[in-house]
Amino acid sequence: MSLPLLVTGAAGFIGARFVESCNARGIPVVSVDVLDAFTSRPEHEGIDWGTCVDRDELFDALAGPLGEKGFAGIVHLGACSATTELDLAFLERVNVAYSKTLWNYACDHDLPFVYASSAATYGAGELGYDDDESKFEALRPLNPYGDSKRRFDVWALQQERDGHSPPAWCGFKFFNVYGFGERHKDAMASVVVKAYDQIRDRGVVRLFRSHKEGVADGQQSRDFIWVGDVIDVLHWALDQPLERGVFNLGTGQARSFLDLVHATFAACGAEPNIEWVDTPVELRERYQYFTEADMGRLREAGYTRPFTKLEEGVRRTVEAMRAAEAPRFDATGASSTD
Repeated sequence: MSLPLLVTGAAGFIGARFVESCNARGIPVVSVDVLDAFTSRPEHEGIDWGTCVDRDELFDALAGPLGEKGFAGIVHLGACSATTELDLAFLERVNVAYSKTLWNYACDHDLPFVYASSAATYGAGELGYDDDESKFEALRPLNPYGDSKRRFDVWALQQERDGHSPPAWCGFKFFNVYGFGERHKDAMASVVVKAYDQIRDRGVVRLFRSHKEGVADGQQSRDFIWVGDVIDVLHWALDQPLERGVFNLGTGQARSFLDLVHATFAACGAEPNIEWVDTPVELRERYQYFTEADMGRLREAGYTRPFTKLEEGVRRTVEAMRAAEAPRFDATGASSTD
């Protein structure tokens, strides 16, 4: 049997889909996360986690028999991803220090290292959304989560300049990833999941009004990327392997929240019905009105596959959610058991 990949954040949204894809490809894994998360989420049905390791016990385990067996590489997806988290010490420990320790382990054991950064590092986009590494230190994220990701990117690049980097390494600035398996994220789940639930339960979707001059209600825009495309890029980076660098990972095309919600209504077979609500005051100063990944560097590095169109990704997501739950509901939004 080939050596396994060490996957952190394995029971999270993207992590679980990545482990699932490894199962399909015959790639063994060692899965790292909070142990309860491997068994408490319905969307994990059928996933083979391989060896499961508690995230707080990982480094002790690596110093013992687990580490002696070796790995094919590290895919580091574990982090606090809540953009509302304000505990700076917690973010430093979980998002920065933990990542540094894994980086050093990859260096010491000559392992490829792939990790998740975030488009939240770009803040309001004053410096644009191109992944020019020379600009990373000057970026000003809108929240502590984004800054924790920025600080690790900057640290990794400095480590490389100092001659201390894994044999192959890359970070990906994930833009707005959506897809099946997000329900455990609650408030941090994508608008696709929230819209689907509201259509199912009430037949109406609530959207934030715009509070920015020149941006109409619903025209707040993001670069939405389907999780299946993210998984494909992660495997491609490992297979190359991608030599080095921090890259954007979006589709390269911003779409509005109105587009996304209309796509969700269509996937549910329901007519659009939108209720506008004010954006909470406490969020307004930290709200991104536009993101769009410049995908030039990843394309130049050799990734040529097209990204899934929003309407198709939403359709696949809705189909997966409907198949996984009961009771079903019909095109009017009514439960099939009513």
